[in-house]
Amino acid sequence: MIGSGIFVSPGNLLGNAGSPGLCLVLWAVCGLYSLLGAISYCEIGTLIPKSGGEYIYFLEAFGHTHKFFGPILAFIFAWTVVFLLKPSSLAILSLSFAKYLSSPILTAINFCPDTYLSYVINRLFAALCIGIITFINCYSVTAATRVQNIFTVAKLTAIAIIIGGGLYYLGLGYTENLEIGFEGSATSFGQIATAFYGGLWAYDGWNNLNFITEELQNPYRNLPLAIIIALPLTTVCYVLINVSYLTVLTQQEIISSNAVAVDWGIEVLGAASFLIPLGVVMSVFGTANGSMFTAGRISHVAGREGHAPDFLSYIHIEKKTPVAPILLNSLLGILMIIPGDIATLIDFFGFTSSIFYCAAMVALIVMRFTKKNEHRPIKVPIIIPVIVMVVSAYLVIGPIAAAPQVQYFYALLFILAGLIFYVPFVYYKTQVPGMKSFTIVCQKALQIAPTTVH
Repeated sequence: MIGSGIFVSPGNLLGNAGSPGLCLVLWAVCGLYSLLGAISYCEIGTLIPKSGGEYIYFLEAFGHTHKFFGPILAFIFAWTVVFLLKPSSLAILSLSFAKYLSSPILTAINFCPDTYLSYVINRLFAALCIGIITFINCYSVTAATRVQNIFTVAKLTAIAIIIGGGLYYLGLGYTENLEIGFEGSATSFGQIATAFYGGLWAYDGWNNLNFITEELQNPYRNLPLAIIIALPLTTVCYVLINVSYLTVLTQQEIISSNAVAVDWGIEVLGAASFLIPLGVVMSVFGTANGSMFTAGRISHVAGREGHAPDFLSYIHIEKKTPVAPILLNSLLGILMIIPGDIATLIDFFGFTSSIFYCAAMVALIVMRFTKKNEHRPIKVPIIIPVIVMVVSAYLVIGPIAAAPQVQYFYALLFILAGLIFYVPFVYYKTQVPGMKSFTIVCQKALQIAPTTVH
């Protein structure tokens, strides 16, 4: 879960929060929101122990209510995740990887490229990141898992260095930036909601295990255990990292920085400052690898349920990996890095994700009535999903009401555009001319085959 967010979005969140005090409060509140959401997902994940995350939950909650309207939400979710959310997530991570990789290299060789050349260099590094991750995830599930484990150690090391350095400087009395407190705090609901997007991006991944429930060993125990341990620890780490940033860098330096952790490392570590971008690059790479891992699963499940082209549900005949959806996610991610910038993509991602988090809580509440006799290994107090639902709805409505941005309307239009494909291809099951031949070509080229078991 710990990836680029804590190294990339602190400036965005601090700028929207307006003060160090509110900034730290929002980091803690984002952690609490993620914890409550993850606990709620534990109930759904153990009630419906199938891979696919929200997609399968929407299908189970609403799919049987009406022949036409029932499956719409599940399809819209799959449509949005496959073609928008997962590629945009991959684009943000790969651009963050590029930024933290290129910055120390260019500094070391004393080369300062102009704006256009810097743009090209970052996009090339980002594309390289996507290419390597694509190969790993297509090659082997085991390889992808090992990469995740190795790079987790690197990210924890970088975090320990930043927290340790910050506490050291705090002990020396560097508290002037923290003493500003809540002076200048944002009061607009829309601005606070936008600040939330930066924090929620940093916590993104708390629902990743729900995408691969079928692949978990003993999900009834391990799913809630992972959440209960990971979320509180992550929240504490994020707050302490921001305290560390604020002990060394001024508020304006953090807001204007393109790579906050690198600037912090230069101030604190001196000649050893290369350790921070190295750790960040490895952290972001590991997170991008995890994002790619789950992206292939949602496409696979949607294809298996008939809500996506059949070839997206096929797996490699030897490697047993969902090659086609992984390649699709990579292609779309590369397309998004061309025009995209990190801040805009984060707002785009946060707004769209909040819509489906809200819908997932509605699904949970609905299933309390429609599946009231089903065995629930975990049952959370109903107030928890209600809180998550209300906060998620606020995160969608607040920014539009207070300061509407064009990317929010693009997201809504994209979601609604899914209906154009739902009616003919899912509801009426119209066959696209040439799709059968294209599927055969994909099977031969990618060595993939259909399966009913993931």
